[in-house]
Amino acid sequence: VIDINISDDQADDRIDEALLYYQDYHFDGVETTWLKHEITQTDIDNNYISITNAATIGIVDIFDIGDSTSTNNLFNVRYQIALNDLYDLSRYDLVPYFMNFMNIRFIEEMLIGKQPLRYNRHLNKLAIDMDWQKVNVGEFLIAKVYNKIDPDTNTDVWGDRWLQRYVSALFQVQWGKNLTKFTGMQLPGGVQFNGEQILQQGLEEKNKLEEEMISSYSLPVHDLTG
Repeated sequence: VIDINISDDQADDRIDEALLYYQDYHFDGVETTWLKHEITQTDIDNNYISITNAATIGIVDIFDIGDSTSTNNLFNVRYQIALNDLYDLSRYDLVPYFMNFMNIRFIEEMLIGKQPLRYNRHLNKLAIDMDWQKVNVGEFLIAKVYNKIDPDTNTDVWGDRWLQRYVSALFQVQWGKNLTKFTGMQLPGGVQFNGEQILQQGLEEKNKLEEEMISSYSLPVHDLTG
C-alpha cells in the first residue's frame, strides 16, 4: 500500500484544476446551445447585455438584427420568388431558388453587415457594436453560446478516461512537490525521500496529456478571413 502524501484540500484543488482545463479545451467539456434574450430598456441604455448564466464561457455568433430585403406583406422578396419561380416543388429544380437566396443574403451582408460582438466571460457582458436604437424593448436576440458541462448534473464527465489520467498526473505533481521539502532526509533502514523524481514523472505525464488534449480532443480554431 502506497501512502499518497497530499491533503484532502490539495486533492480537491487538483480535481477542480483538472476539471477547469477539461472544460476549457475538451470538445466534450462544453455544449453548444442558443441563448434567447428579451431586449430591455436597460440593455439599450447600456449598449450591452448582461449574461447571468455562470456556465457560459463563450459567445460566438448572433442572429442578424434587421433585414433590408423583407417586408410583412405580399411584396416580401421571399414570397415573390416562391410565387414566380416555384410552381411545383416536385417538378422544378431548387438550384435557382437556392442561388437567389444566396444572392439576397449577399445583398443583406453588403447593406447591413454582420453586427460585431464582444464577450468576456469574466465581465459577463455581451457587447454588440451597433446602433441600439434600431431594436425595440420586447424584441428577442438569439446568440450561439458555449456552456460548460456541469459534472454534478452530468456525472458521466467523471468517467472520461483523459480526465481521470490528468487528475492522477496532477496528484503525482502535488505529491512530488510535497516531498521535495524532505529531499535528502533518511528514514530508518537508509531509505531516502525522492520527491524530485516523483515530481518530474508527474510533470512529464501532465505535459504529455496536455499535448494529447490539444492535438486530439480540442475543437479546431475558427479561421479568420480578412
